[in-house]
Amino acid sequence: MRKRILVFSLFATLFFSCSDDDGPNLEAVPPRLLAEVAPENDEEIQEFLQTHFYNYEEFTSPPAGFDFKIVIDTIAGDNADKRPLSEFVDNVDITVSSFEHGLEVEENDIPHRLYYLSARPTNDEVASLKAAGTCPECFPTVADSVFVRWEGKLLDGSVFDGAANPVWFDLARLQDLTQGFRGFTEGMPFIQRGENIVENGDGTVTVENFGVGVIIFPSGLGSFNALSASIPQYSPLIFTVDLFTLNNTDHDGDGIPSIEEDLDGDGYLYNDNTDSDSEFPPLANFQDGDDDGDGISTREEITDEDGNIIRPFPDSDNDGVPDYLDPDTN
Repeated sequence: MRKRILVFSLFATLFFSCSDDDGPNLEAVPPRLLAEVAPENDEEIQEFLQTHFYNYEEFTSPPAGFDFKIVIDTIAGDNADKRPLSEFVDNVDITVSSFEHGLEVEENDIPHRLYYLSARPTNDEVASLKAAGTCPECFPTVADSVFVRWEGKLLDGSVFDGAANPVWFDLARLQDLTQGFRGFTEGMPFIQRGENIVENGDGTVTVENFGVGVIIFPSGLGSFNALSASIPQYSPLIFTVDLFTLNNTDHDGDGIPSIEEDLDGDGYLYNDNTDSDSEFPPLANFQDGDDDGDGISTREEITDEDGNIIRPFPDSDNDGVPDYLDPDTN
């Protein structure tokens, strides 16, 4: 997620081939289908979950000085009796379409399964908090910015990047699949933020009860067929994450939180574009300061003469469409 791994090629992989009669030439290998790769990746992930464990005993009964870092290891030898990750994770299905990866062959709404584990608090505790609705601000949405410490790995344990000290990530921008890490964004709402951040004066911070979790997802929610020196094509990815805090966002500064600009409520911000026929390049509503393209800014259409935001948003012609989404109202 550092700049050096965010830039991916959207072109087909090129391989050199040669024969006895001809010199070297380039052979274009077309991308594989999402519908073909997704179940293969899921099999790889499930095998990983069944053959690996994390240090759940330390999280259940923390020893003195425990750093609350997740350690994943193979179930074998002295660890043969450990409970597999498969007993601790939950999952959610997220659809992906070919246009999101810039693929030529059209595929729509292909399901991809993401697995997540909250080690502190546990998945069950997270589910209870969410169901009770007692602390919605404790969990990020896919539109928020998060202050996290993280490490990214392949299933074979190879580390491709990470941050030992916390950094800010804009989850909405990471949800754009050209970034290669949509799965990171989709998994973060299942991890709880910490409390009482204290700056230590040396560039580090201390945070109480920060959330600790793991997010595992298939390549369709990652970089898929993109070329990278550190992430092979079609590779599932694993992220261990410590969530310190979060900020709610309004990316276009129009007065509407970005998560509220997910009009269809599907959790994907980039397919909500009210004036897509009038823009080039098209901008999703959360990026667009004039959501209906009528020449009047969204902020102007939702505020009174003193600049205060009016809720519910004004609907001058009472047609059920707020003025800021209705190009016929100005």
